[in-house]
Amino acid sequence: MLEVTEIYKSIQGESSHTGLPCVFVRLTGCNLRCVWCDTAHAFHGGKKMSVRDVVEKVQSFGIRLVEITGGEPLLQKEVFTLMDALLRENFRVMLETGGSLSVADVPSPVIKIIDLKCPGSGEADKNHWGNLNHLSPVDEIKFVIADRADYEWSRSVLKKHELHKKSHVLFSPVFDKLHLKDLTEWILEDNLPVRLQTQLHKQIWSKETTGV
Repeated sequence: MLEVTEIYKSIQGESSHTGLPCVFVRLTGCNLRCVWCDTAHAFHGGKKMSVRDVVEKVQSFGIRLVEITGGEPLLQKEVFTLMDALLRENFRVMLETGGSLSVADVPSPVIKIIDLKCPGSGEADKNHWGNLNHLSPVDEIKFVIADRADYEWSRSVLKKHELHKKSHVLFSPVFDKLHLKDLTEWILEDNLPVRLQTQLHKQIWSKETTGV
């Protein structure tokens, strides 16, 4: 059984798939406590659901793109069964993970979105650096940046590991903390091969709104 906080349809608010209709499966529980976390409601509680029940709920929305997120979805071992089941039903499957747990066993067709934690998150020491060895060209590395120090750290990691040659790289400001314009100017000044992103769903709805 899976512990599920919510399943809902919305617009993909982040990643290189921003703007596309998507079904989100938010699993319960997280091993990290990032200082800017916006999904603390997924830390506890949730509803027990079988993999089949989750797949049927996803199918009911009539959308072929689905993202498994959290919390930290990789904490629940049955998430691998869920990913396989969704792939068998011909869904395009995305997995968003906080980057502290290994993605080695994630099925290869799944698009992995790995959040590399910057120092400003308070959780940078939890990054599982071995995950960089499991990237494919369709995968994405995301940096959530709170300030100039986070930006410089992210720029250094990008260059050291040549991440742009392995996968898509996303630079995103912490909402209401770092101005989008400032991050844009830094990226342009350094000609970084990254995609600027913001949290589109927070522009459409309020930042407190859940289930969107």
